[in-house]
Amino acid sequence: METIEIFGYLGALMVGLVLGLMGSGGSLIAIPIFTYLFHISPITTTAYSLFVVGTSSTIGAFRNWEKGLVDFRIAIVFAIPAFIAVYVVRKYILPIIPIEIITIEDFMVTKDMAIMVFLALTMLLCSLSMLRKRKALSDHSQINRYNYPLILLQGILIGLFTGVVGIGGGFLIIPTLVLLVKLPMKKAVATSLFIIALKSLIGFMGDVGNLEINWDFLIGFTVVSTLGIFLGIYLSSFIKGEKLKTYFGWLLLVLSVGIIYKEVFT
Repeated sequence: METIEIFGYLGALMVGLVLGLMGSGGSLIAIPIFTYLFHISPITTTAYSLFVVGTSSTIGAFRNWEKGLVDFRIAIVFAIPAFIAVYVVRKYILPIIPIEIITIEDFMVTKDMAIMVFLALTMLLCSLSMLRKRKALSDHSQINRYNYPLILLQGILIGLFTGVVGIGGGFLIIPTLVLLVKLPMKKAVATSLFIIALKSLIGFMGDVGNLEINWDFLIGFTVVSTLGIFLGIYLSSFIKGEKLKTYFGWLLLVLSVGIIYKEVFT
């Protein structure tokens, strides 16, 4: 195994570790690993990311279900429109986008470049949000407000976003569950993992048939990532969430700048 592949599989462990610790963020790391360490095209990369994050999240969701932390009513209402949206995007919309989107003089914007830059901008915004000093999301115990139309709308929007970029979207789901539905933080993280698992795997099903899947590689990467999520769930009892959020924010900032430089200026 080449040295760069070893770093790639260490990255797979980190993907699961981040998911286990934070309930989100794993796919933001997975996509650059697939693209730049394993040299997989961005379209295939986003599909692989959905599978890895979906499978790893399923393991974590099951562990949280055993602890009684998953709010299934909210998860189902949120997940149904989300996974319909992500499936439609992966199955029908992405395949019809041309490989060469636009050419301005000697500069060509391709589908692969657009996806990676969109991902990088997402990572940049996410990192700035994490690094910004602000009042933490409340871990309160108010009675849940089941505003179903709003939950459905949020599910559709996050599903569309997930379909294009190939990420789980937990960093969007968790604030939605805490601020709009009034779930306590631990329940929001656990429910987010369940939602991510459902919509990521169904989104991946939209790619089956459109892409050639290297199942041996994908399953191996997923196994390593799954080990990481068990480690993350265990370590979550010992690591302060605010400090972890800051470290992860800096990591995303560095990765986002690197991706933009690689895609636009080289």
